[in-house]
Amino acid sequence: MVRFGWTANGTMRHLGSLLVSAALAFGQDTVTTIKVDVKLVRILATVKDPKGALVGSLERGDFEVRDNGAVQQVAVFERQTEQPLSVAVLIDNSGSTAKDLKYETDSVTKFLKALFREGNPEDAAALYSFNWQVVRQNNFTRNVVNVERNLRALRGDAGTALYDAILLAARDIEDRRGRKVLVVVTDGGDTTSRSDFQRAVEAAQLADAVIYPILVVPIEADAGRNTGGENALTTMSLRTGGRVFQPSLGAQLDAAFDQILRDLRTQYYLGFYPKDVPLTKNRYHALKITLNDPSLRVVARDGYYGEAIPETSTASGVGGTGPSIGGDETLRPRKPVPPKTTKQKP
Repeated sequence: MVRFGWTANGTMRHLGSLLVSAALAFGQDTVTTIKVDVKLVRILATVKDPKGALVGSLERGDFEVRDNGAVQQVAVFERQTEQPLSVAVLIDNSGSTAKDLKYETDSVTKFLKALFREGNPEDAAALYSFNWQVVRQNNFTRNVVNVERNLRALRGDAGTALYDAILLAARDIEDRRGRKVLVVVTDGGDTTSRSDFQRAVEAAQLADAVIYPILVVPIEADAGRNTGGENALTTMSLRTGGRVFQPSLGAQLDAAFDQILRDLRTQYYLGFYPKDVPLTKNRYHALKITLNDPSLRVVARDGYYGEAIPETSTASGVGGTGPSIGGDETLRPRKPVPPKTTKQKP
């Protein structure tokens, strides 16, 4: 079990492996040399028919991929991919979820048992909990008993460091082989993270991770709901190719996990090497995946971080390359302190 305040390693492992070198000689300006080592862009996609049923029988030629509008050649294609899965389960154990943890534990345990029973023998899962701090309860493992034991030991506490949890899990999962998924079980938005939405979603994009948020027991009325947090999670799922579930506890929560499993077992894996892509000053490349059959709907990530037009170099180094996660930063969350109550004089 590892607790965080944690220190980001600051390594910018960008898709595209952009290598920028700038030499300054005798205090004089020099020309900036930019070298690009083109890397495979990976896309996990699911396809549904007009009735919402999953379609798993398509071929490479049924897909068209565009990068910033330019058609790309699909160099890698796997149908119902057997690539190993790394699944990070992020459990919200803030104070508002305390009463729900038992039910969530039951559903997560069923999900992991089904994942390991029918999947690739190299599939693995990790468990993170988050309230005012982020705790890595289990590294990637196939030992469901240990994961369940840590789940059942969770207790609710104040604060919700959602973005910190996504950032940490994405960085942990980035170098793992195969398909990568973050399942986030929460009842609302972020309240105590030192990170923010942009850094969290960018980390997931750089890790090629798909985010499946499960918003447990959403309140019907807007009053009392964290609609901003719900919208943020919805955007994260769209950006990474996942989707949002809003179940109640019990059977609906089990059904949400079952649907995630079906998605993962009926995925298409596509890869391409960017070629003749029109660049902008933004490192974020827009991806568009379409199908020959317009009646079918494809769900996949909407972009990735890659090469951009470099800004003019200066004597102090090279120009910027668009939005990024940011430099090294030590995240040291502080436990929320309840407001003091004052006694009124009689």
